[in-house]
Amino acid sequence: MGASGWEYCVPCQEDLGAALDALRQRVFEEHDYHWDPWDEDEDEAGEARGRPSTIGLLVGGRAGPGGGTHSILDMHRMVRPGESPGHGTVQPVQPAEAYRLTGTDRLTRAHVQLMEPLADRRWVGRCAVLHDAHGRPEEIRFWGFSGD
Repeated sequence: MGASGWEYCVPCQEDLGAALDALRQRVFEEHDYHWDPWDEDEDEAGEARGRPSTIGLLVGGRAGPGGGTHSILDMHRMVRPGESPGHGTVQPVQPAEAYRLTGTDRLTRAHVQLMEPLADRRWVGRCAVLHDAHGRPEEIRFWGFSGD
């Protein structure tokens, strides 16, 4: 199938990790991810069990070659300060990156297309706080590529 690009915007909050967790839960509950009916398990009677009841059950064993949900569900945590991004992590856009690409560190929706190249690795998401016309934090944008 190949990797799929995804993007989401959520209302701004100070804790990016909490925003990621809430977004993942929403996407899971709305079934807004790749689901192949052939992935359904069967019970002892041979009946399909349907979609998993938790995010952990859904992504367990799927994040890697031949797997993934092609959504934010493939990202499990934010990159910690000083840590290099790795498989299944989301890295916030740093002020220097924002300035290099857009000429400002107060990103807005007008800068979204300019920031696209920052998601240059599969299975590593990015996020950025977007500001309103008055320079106030308004929303958080998450984007990246995952799935195989």
